[in-house]
Amino acid sequence: MAGLDTTGSNPDVSLLYDINGLAEDSPGWLAKSVAFVGEYGLLLALVLLVVWCWWGQRKRATLDDAASSVAAVVWAPLAAGIAVLVNVPIRGFVERRRPFKDHDGLELLVHGKTDFSFVSDHATLAMALGVGLFVANRKFGLVGIALALLEGFCRVFMGVHYPTDVVGGFALGTAVALLLSPLAMALLTPVAKAVGGTGRGGRLVWAKPRGEDVAEFPQRAASGAAGPDERGLAA
Repeated sequence: MAGLDTTGSNPDVSLLYDINGLAEDSPGWLAKSVAFVGEYGLLLALVLLVVWCWWGQRKRATLDDAASSVAAVVWAPLAAGIAVLVNVPIRGFVERRRPFKDHDGLELLVHGKTDFSFVSDHATLAMALGVGLFVANRKFGLVGIALALLEGFCRVFMGVHYPTDVVGGFALGTAVALLLSPLAMALLTPVAKAVGGTGRGGRLVWAKPRGEDVAEFPQRAASGAAGPDERGLAA
């Protein structure tokens, strides 16, 4: 299939030049830093955010609460993986070439990109993780979505994607994370509960309070886990 419009009259192309032009006007060290962050740093930050959220979601007063909360966190990386798999046929169908192959004067910060441009895998992964986190915990999710938006900006800044590649990735990641969430929770929550009821492995799901701390645990957990206003859509 023919790729999306790549003519210079397209606002998508104009915005590409505007954002990528910032790289040419930036100091070399800053441009290289943004390239590293856009290629690796933000995705790593999102993974660490998922781990941080998981650690806090274990600190619930009951196993049932912990199991549903941890299941929601587990769904975030699973949603990201599914979204990227869905993107494979989309890329093959659209066959949109990378912007630097069709437009001169772009400041290309990362080389070796030979695959198609639409939809952006990085934007898809980042937004699926961010929205998946929002399902589990609103505060962590908002941070994740902010990081995903920054990821999208970096991909255009680097000259490897059109803005619509990024918007398409955001839409795909959001759709997968939200639309499949009810089914995912129905499948993952019983598994998490079963794991939480085991021995040492149970601590992966539930940081069970001990002895005299049991009665105080709900109050103490508020400092390390989400309260009612922080619970995500899975709550």
